[in-house]
Amino acid sequence: MKIGIVIGSIREVRLGEIVGRWVADAAGQRTDAEFELIDLRDFEVPLLTSGTNPARANREYGSAEVRRWSAAVDSCDGFIFVTPEYNHGVPGAFKNAVDSLAPEWMDKAVGFVSYGSDNGVRAVEQWRQIVANFRMVDVRAQVSLSIFTEFGDDRSLQPSSHRGADLTALLDQIVAETALRRAARDAVA
Repeated sequence: MKIGIVIGSIREVRLGEIVGRWVADAAGQRTDAEFELIDLRDFEVPLLTSGTNPARANREYGSAEVRRWSAAVDSCDGFIFVTPEYNHGVPGAFKNAVDSLAPEWMDKAVGFVSYGSDNGVRAVEQWRQIVANFRMVDVRAQVSLSIFTEFGDDRSLQPSSHRGADLTALLDQIVAETALRRAARDAVA
């Protein structure tokens, strides 16, 4: 069972990579699932302009970048979205990348690690609505980091003392839900 840890910021100077590596390091201590760090910035997903709805594309996309993104997402059984909050919402590039696919997300589990001026919680609330369209099951536990109190002046992550327990709870829930979702998908395949 493989769970993708998706870094959803593509900005040149970003906290997402630092947060994603923190999540991956904690996940790497576990033996109940394989975790893979997937950096959206590595895929250069173009803006969704195709006339074909991704849900009807049957995983046959016109862009090589989208096909590569599709393969990375499709290889995962569940996800942890590492998401910033931009202007009280989800980051545009990440939303575009999610919208560029459809069957690759269907019936999989997802958890959220967010960061922002209000800990990224508004982005997570929007993500919960968005992923419901793909019949994804989102776990309740989440990690929400403040850019004002949990990052140093040198951009280092300095999580509050309870964040380790928050992350463990998220990892426990995403592993359990991913196993359930995978078993359900396998039963109908």
